[in-house]
Amino acid sequence: MTRNAETIACADHEADPALAETFSERMVEVLNSGALALMLSVGHRTGLLDAMADMPPATSAGIAEKAGLDERYVREWLGAMTVGGIVDHDPVTEDYYLPPEHAASLCRKSPTDNIAVFAQYIPLLGSVEDDIVHCFRHGGGVPYERFDRFHDVMAEDSGQSVVPALETHILPLVPGLTERLEQGIDVLDVGCGRGRALNRLARLFPRSRFTGYDISEDAIRYAAQEARAISNDNVTFKVFDAGNLERNGNPGAYELITTFDAVHDQKDPLTVLRGIRKSLADEGVYLAQDIKGSSHHHSDRDHPIGPLLYTISCMHCMTVSLAQDGEGLGAMWGREKAVEYFKAAGFRNIDVHELDHDFQNYWYVCRP
Repeated sequence: MTRNAETIACADHEADPALAETFSERMVEVLNSGALALMLSVGHRTGLLDAMADMPPATSAGIAEKAGLDERYVREWLGAMTVGGIVDHDPVTEDYYLPPEHAASLCRKSPTDNIAVFAQYIPLLGSVEDDIVHCFRHGGGVPYERFDRFHDVMAEDSGQSVVPALETHILPLVPGLTERLEQGIDVLDVGCGRGRALNRLARLFPRSRFTGYDISEDAIRYAAQEARAISNDNVTFKVFDAGNLERNGNPGAYELITTFDAVHDQKDPLTVLRGIRKSLADEGVYLAQDIKGSSHHHSDRDHPIGPLLYTISCMHCMTVSLAQDGEGLGAMWGREKAVEYFKAAGFRNIDVHELDHDFQNYWYVCRP
């Protein structure tokens, strides 16, 4: 992209032509990356990326046949993947090939590194752009029901970041917790979504009793169906507003309470945390996963996916809270404010952990 940078002026000073050109080139990269994110989402949802990961070089017709898709659409998608440097193309044979080094970050066979799962957030958020623009002008928020596929994507996200690490990394954050679960304790997951993590725990620890709360009827229905499918008879899922936990919960009933990325988008996060504290036994533990970040914007400049997380916060987490006339805390409330809220809810001992494989989250271990 070219421009007559020497004529650019901004406010009371002229722009540096070289810096202006560099920034312009960066903005073009942003446009191309956004477009590729859309195509990666399509490739993930249609199974094209998985099909190509298992194939030798092939024509668009061969790839379409393997994936069971329309060839014309596959061919155009392959064009985007080729010019985007994701797929290799031989102009002589007209074959396309997904190198294994690329497939390792884009396919379901690599469940803990599948970036294509996260690419789905881009079209998901784009689908509510008109609503968000309206909110910028008039205030208010966009309710959960406007996000048609949110629980689908979050379930896949959780399936990568939480479920595979439960036994090896997450439970060991609390010394002795695995042994207590093996002996049998009562566990509550607040904001359980589709129940991927809770169903996994219920299967691992048949002597313990598990309850999952979520405000979404669809998510609870899906979680319960999965529990029945894998014969988990020690887990119960209920439609329940976490904001009512302090008033209508069971005081001291649970020895372990978990939240996986579920506090910051609540209508009243502090009320939810107080409900969790009230529901926790005096010797119990509250284990919270939440987004890794600072409560100060300038401290997040070097976050590897900072722009993505702030965008998700603006276009989902913050706005769904505001749609309930809530606080609108947002995903990037940050470590400092999270600790402040945990203390205000009645937790005296708060340990903050980071996992080597997880640059996206903090893990808080809170005790009364």
